Amino acid sequence: MLRFVLRRLLQVIPTLLLLSLLVFAWLRSLPGGPASAFLGDRATPERIAELNRVLGLDQPVLVQYGRFLGRVLTGDFGVSTITGQPVLTEIGRALPATVELSVAALLIAVLLGIPLGYLAASKRGGPLDISTIIGTLVGVAVPVFFLGYLLKAFFAVELGWFPPSGRQAIALDATDVTGFAVLDGLLTREWDASWDAILHLTLPAITLATIPLAVIVRITRASVLDVMGSDFVRTANSKGLAPGTVRGRHVLRNALLPVSTVIGLQVGLLLAGAVLTEKVFVWGGLGTLLADAITLKDYPRLQALLLLGALVYVLVNLLVDLSYAIIDPRVRLT
Repeated sequence: MLRFVLRRLLQVIPTLLLLSLLVFAWLRSLPGGPASAFLGDRATPERIAELNRVLGLDQPVLVQYGRFLGRVLTGDFGVSTITGQPVLTEIGRALPATVELSVAALLIAVLLGIPLGYLAASKRGGPLDISTIIGTLVGVAVPVFFLGYLLKAFFAVELGWFPPSGRQAIALDATDVTGFAVLDGLLTREWDASWDAILHLTLPAITLATIPLAVIVRITRASVLDVMGSDFVRTANSKGLAPGTVRGRHVLRNALLPVSTVIGLQVGLLLAGAVLTEKVFVWGGLGTLLADAITLKDYPRLQALLLLGALVYVLVNLLVDLSYAIIDPRVRLT
């Protein structure tokens, strides 16, 4: 098991280096360049050339990449061309909002998706199965921003059950400890602040969870159906094992391998959905930073966010690989 973990960890290093090289090369190939974005309306050929010299952008690409990699390893991602603040400081402020939203969306998708997929497979061809298939198709087809506006208009504006935007009511003056609004309310025992944060979180989390939920349900259903038709399941049933034992130990455990892969992939895709969701609900997380960086050509911020997204994606897939060893003992043996 230890060798398996170490091998996977060693594979992460060249992957991250390659991703950093691709991000660096892609941003340098965009029209205009960082100097033009930084100068804005004041950009002239002379000023651009001078700023390129100051920033070292007139050096060979490999030299630039070496310097960039050295700064990244020390935690220096540059300064935002929009605010003039260190990019890492901005990311640190916005990160808790996106993590809170993504974790809530993932919990909704996983806790509902796996049971629904299993029930749909066990009742194949029935009303529940048909309804689940139709629901998942709708969930994948409806754009995230459109669903967000629908939920916001109906549940926030018409019914008034949930707040329409933001993370927390300003009037509460809640204590900020970790940046996670729900957790801060629990730590400081400000129950009203925690409940208000949950109300603000509900609609964005449901919106962001829709596509991952639909995908997890479909994959779980297909995987369970495949396992149910296996010889070892028929053998377990013929031996007279309890139905609960067959479902839990033989069917569900073997069906979770492809499901865990899909969950890992969906975590990597949550950032893309968070951009639209955060814009609809004025959430103020990494998705908002990324959208502003693209619109205003803030290359240092964009570069750091892309690398952060790649790092999260790689680490999540590493955890998925490790989960294989927990779910399936054959992986540990190999």
